[in-house]
Amino acid sequence: MALGDAILACLTERPMTGYELAKTFDASIGFFWKADHQQIYRELSRLRDKGHVQGREVVQSGKPNKLVYTLTAEGRAALKHWAARPSVPPSIKDDLLVRLYALDSVDIEPLRTDLMARLEHHRDRYERYERLLNKRFPDGTAPPADLGKMLGLRIGMRHERVVVEWCEEALNALSAIAGRGNVLPLDDSKRESGG
Repeated sequence: MALGDAILACLTERPMTGYELAKTFDASIGFFWKADHQQIYRELSRLRDKGHVQGREVVQSGKPNKLVYTLTAEGRAALKHWAARPSVPPSIKDDLLVRLYALDSVDIEPLRTDLMARLEHHRDRYERYERLLNKRFPDGTAPPADLGKMLGLRIGMRHERVVVEWCEEALNALSAIAGRGNVLPLDDSKRESGG
């Protein structure tokens, strides 16, 4: 997948400024495809040059004018063409896993610290997905136009839960080696915080 394809997918919802697109991207596709705002702006320029999006200038009083981007017919065709191709399973490149592989040659405490940070990161993401899912799809169903969004949130939650459980397992194993206490599982931490 290229960033341009992700941007085209975002623009299927509605016309947006570059800023709105970047914010929408961060709160949706950005969970699965990382891009900073400058990358999005550069890619919008390329998509405009290809004829996949068009920008309409909106004059504003007292503020700089803004460009509102919409998907063109060529952009919709490009998105359909891209979506019809088979996907490529993602590969994992994780330096933490390499360090764990070399566990007998590295210090455990920095690994434990890294795993604790990773655990908190994935717990936070799990809870964020859960909040989004409950807010957008409180009854667990979605209209056809939003089904993909609901399914994306569900796999995001499952992924985060599995990573949290693995971090807990790894921390408990390292704690046993280092003679420390165990880590609270996800559900216990949620009960403590009232979640």
